Amino acid sequence: MSDFDFSVIIENWGFLAQGLRYTVQVTLTAMLGGILIGTVLALMRLSSIMPLQWFAAGYVNIFRSLPLVQVILAFYLILPMVLQMVTGEPMPIGAANSAYFTFTVFEAAYYSEIMRSGIQSVPRGQVAAGYAMGFTYGQTMRLVVLPQAFRNMLPVLLTQTIILFQDVSLVYAIGATDFFGAADKITQRDLRPVEMYTTVAVVYFVICFALSRLVKRLQSRIAIVR
Repeated sequence: MSDFDFSVIIENWGFLAQGLRYTVQVTLTAMLGGILIGTVLALMRLSSIMPLQWFAAGYVNIFRSLPLVQVILAFYLILPMVLQMVTGEPMPIGAANSAYFTFTVFEAAYYSEIMRSGIQSVPRGQVAAGYAMGFTYGQTMRLVVLPQAFRNMLPVLLTQTIILFQDVSLVYAIGATDFFGAADKITQRDLRPVEMYTTVAVVYFVICFALSRLVKRLQSRIAIVR
């Protein structure tokens, strides 16, 4: 432990901060996009139209059955080929941009199941109340059901986002420089794995622990409101 060199962390903190900023950007993009797509999938799965149900169920089951790292590699390799087939021109999107798309699409499957539970937790009487006020199905969902579902599921949605924040470290598989990837590249160059990986562990712990406490407090407040 006496060999622990803090100067390596200080000298490379700028590069580490860039990696951490990319990790946060991917997390926020995937959270917002995933919740949006996931909500649509949840509504499709609860729809009485069978093809919509089948599509949403297939989407969720496929992505929840695959290892995330395999999905990351697949989209990184296949997405440029699909874009080239559509446009007729080579369209390399790069590892950094591929991660935004991959995590949004992948996380939508998990957010979808959370939102489906949230919608089902709203008493059916609320739907009847919406119809009684003259709302259409879309208005009832948008103005009555979904706000309550979001409030009920907010702690779970944030918990899933904490898991997403940790999962972003898997982008090292395609060479993207997130926080972990930055530390890994510094380690390979300076040969100081203890300092770098300890820093990564401490930063991840501080952020995730703080967010977990926030979720717990939020959960208590929502329970009181109920």
